[in-house]
Amino acid sequence: MNRLESVARDDRVAVIDDRGEVRGSELYVRALRAAAVLGAPLDGRRVALLATQDADWVVAFLGILLGGGVAVPLTPAYPAEELAWFVADAGAEIAVCDDAYTLPSARLVRTRDLAAAPPATPTHAPGDALLLYTSGTTARPKGARITHANLDVQTTLLRDNWGISPDDRMLHALPLHHLHGLISALLSTLFAGGAVRMLPRFDAARVAAELHRATVWMAVPTMYHRLRDHGGADLAAAAPRLRLATSGSAALPASLAGWWRDLSGAIPLERYGMTEIGIALSNPLAPEGRRIGHVGFPLPTVETRIDGGELFVRGPAVFAGYHNRPEAQAFDDEGWFHTGDVAEVAPDGHHRLLGRTSVDILKSGGEKISALHVEEALRAHPAVSDVAVVGLPDERWGERLVAAIVARAPVTIEDLREHARAHLAAHEVPKELVLVDELPRNPLGKVIKPELRERLSRRAPSALP
Repeated sequence: MNRLESVARDDRVAVIDDRGEVRGSELYVRALRAAAVLGAPLDGRRVALLATQDADWVVAFLGILLGGGVAVPLTPAYPAEELAWFVADAGAEIAVCDDAYTLPSARLVRTRDLAAAPPATPTHAPGDALLLYTSGTTARPKGARITHANLDVQTTLLRDNWGISPDDRMLHALPLHHLHGLISALLSTLFAGGAVRMLPRFDAARVAAELHRATVWMAVPTMYHRLRDHGGADLAAAAPRLRLATSGSAALPASLAGWWRDLSGAIPLERYGMTEIGIALSNPLAPEGRRIGHVGFPLPTVETRIDGGELFVRGPAVFAGYHNRPEAQAFDDEGWFHTGDVAEVAPDGHHRLLGRTSVDILKSGGEKISALHVEEALRAHPAVSDVAVVGLPDERWGERLVAAIVARAPVTIEDLREHARAHLAAHEVPKELVLVDELPRNPLGKVIKPELRERLSRRAPSALP
């Protein structure tokens, strides 16, 4: 927390949005005013945050932390019923929203009202800083407890290994309810004294137009795919000027890596991380040391081992556990975290990911998605008898979600699609919905998803928009 205070006071720090620029000292005072409005000292109370991604979002977030609270960032991509579940599961009695959104809570605070009190005295809370929700092998997401110590280690590792400095200006278009957008991009830059130009969402045309002012760009493969589709002289001129471009949250197809190398002179720096462990592995900062299809080497303080093909990680960046999920803890007796990813290590120590140990955890567009959660939502349709969701390889999305549906009554694909959109986040809606007569099952009745995936892969894709 002391580091958070010192960074917030640093006038080299800047958050830039469509309305202008907020420097560190102003950011700090505004955050302390926000802390006071929220009722600091918050004594570890959880505060949900749902607002447009701009300087006000950053003020609210820092206000929660400086007030001694635990921030629970959420996304409007989820429908109202799912957002209500997150708030209830987190036990968030306070919610911060701008005028575009509302959350059910005992107390709702609007971002426009966060300046309505004198600055609070900062509270030094040593425990949890964040509750970040992540999909798991269960149908419902789990809240990962990220501590202040985790934040300090994770942001320091990226500052030191990626050379982030006060000279950097990041163009930010990642969602802030994820580790990638919040910690790897936003906080790592601000904590290093740099500036962040925040876009409310990813838009290929805006990124191409503004990239020439940036030194750092962090993205998921789907963003690179859309930038390639957009093209243009602005992008071609800006890409070679970047000091650093990274890719994460899903494997970067070799064709996209090659396209970016032709455009900028270097393949994006791929790395490996997840909500629970921060960024654990990274390709070298020097472009000549990067390897397509690999995620690099353990960062300092990070230990890795391969057991039965699965990657295990241990170190001070690893989270404190899942909120209210004692049955879901994924540590062994020696503190190793089970990542659920299958990996191999080259003789020189370079790591390569081969896939997931669970067929029910999918990666699409940089988002980790529980197939079980998607299936549960689709089964709620009265015409659906059964459903199984799998991921098929896709250059744009990493994995293309396909739902195989057994119907008990006549139903159209459009009807099923509208149902999915009403009950799932946009990134969770399958790209294809396929009506089938039956699902392949083993003698115990369990769906054989590898066989289903093989059957579906032989079909001509009918991708939905």
